[in-house]
Order: sequence, then structure tokens, then C-alpha cells
Amino acid sequence: MSEKKATRVGYGEALVALGAENDKVVVLDADLSCSTMTNGFAKAYPDRFFDCGIAEANMVTMAAGLSSTGLIPFCSTFAVFASRCYEQIRNGVCYPKLNVKFAFTHAGITVGEDGATHQCIEDFAIMRAIPGMLVLCPCDGNEMRLAVEALVNYEGPAYMRLGRLAVETVTDSIPGYKFELGKGATLRDGTDVTIIAVGMNVQMALAAADKLAAEGVSARVIDMHTIKPLDEELVLKAAQ
Repeated sequence: MSEKKATRVGYGEALVALGAENDKVVVLDADLSCSTMTNGFAKAYPDRFFDCGIAEANMVTMAAGLSSTGLIPFCSTFAVFASRCYEQIRNGVCYPKLNVKFAFTHAGITVGEDGATHQCIEDFAIMRAIPGMLVLCPCDGNEMRLAVEALVNYEGPAYMRLGRLAVETVTDSIPGYKFELGKGATLRDGTDVTIIAVGMNVQMALAAADKLAAEGVSARVIDMHTIKPLDEELVLKAAQ
């Protein structure tokens, strides 16, 4: 395991790098750029950054309009605010299959001092229920960078969960590791049991596999970074 980095930080860095390569990438934020880490993109490409204020539904509608002109909008805010703009995401983006990417951060229960009001656990359920939505949850900064690069080349709406906490980077040291949308990644092979995890639970799964190995149990660890569509083939293979 190497450096610790929050996936939101990896997201911000990836946007800055991709902004130099692709002038169609635009970023929208809802007055949280210092937390979503889109502030780096705002500084590097001010003409392609739009702070929409605390008006998430308007941000989504703006992104839909920008997408209809051929641009690739990335929308960022806290995941807990996703419910505010469910209708706009469903009807304004997913129904017409527009090429908008949603990257919402501070999801899950590990948001620390932000408190219970920001501990969003419903975002996966909301986004998975919308037809046509791709749903992702990268586990570390390296995988987040690869996910953002993949989303730029993916045509259609996508939701990606980001985390607040810094987590250990693990995917950059896995031999043969490859990121592919819709395909899980086997980070460690095993013959007795399979642990399937997403997000920061991947690091916990690897730690659990180490403890099981000390007890003579061979554990396979699968990083299921794409939740929808689920890599059913990999799950069935593991079960067999």
C-alpha cells in the first residue's frame, strides 16, 4: 500500500489533467468546490467552471443543457443533496440519455465532523433505480483517476460516489490490475472464500484477507467498483 489520498482528491486532480487534454470537459459545482476538490479545475480553466450556488437542481438542468451542445459536464456536490435533484436527474438527464457525469462526495457514514445530516447512505439506491444510469464507487485515488478518464470516453449519464476520508492507495501496486467500466477487478485470488467490496471497504477487505490467511483461509478479494451494471459473470465465477 502506498500514499493515502481521498477519492475526492483523486477526482479533482483527474479533472485538472483531463481539462488540458479535452476542452469539452466542463465542471459545475454547487458552492462546495473546496470540498468536492473542483477548485483546482476552476483555477486552471475558469471559463469552463460554473459555480451554481446552493441550487443543485438548477445545476443539473444547466449540465443537461451544456451536454446537449456536445460538452461533457461533470456535476459535483455532496451526495446527501442528490435527493434534492432526483427529478431533474431522472427526467432531464437520464430520460433523454444525456452525457452528464455526477460525482457526489462525502457519502456514507465516514464524514466525521460534518455530522449525521451529511451521512448519506441512500445515494446508491436512488441512482441505481434510475434507468440508464451507470453507478460507480472507486476505492482509491488511482482508481478514481482511471474512472474519470473512462467516464470522459463513456457516452451517457453516470453517477460516481466520492469519499471524504483519505484512504490508502492499493490498486497501483496490484500486478495485472486493469480498470474497466462494468467489470470488477480481482485484487487478490483465493480458493476458500470471496470478499466483494466497493469504495473504502476494499482496503478493509484486503486487510481481512491478510488476517484470514494467517488462519489458513485463502480469500479472494474483488473490487466491484462498478455497481451498475454489476459484473455478474465475475460473481458467478467466484461462487463456482
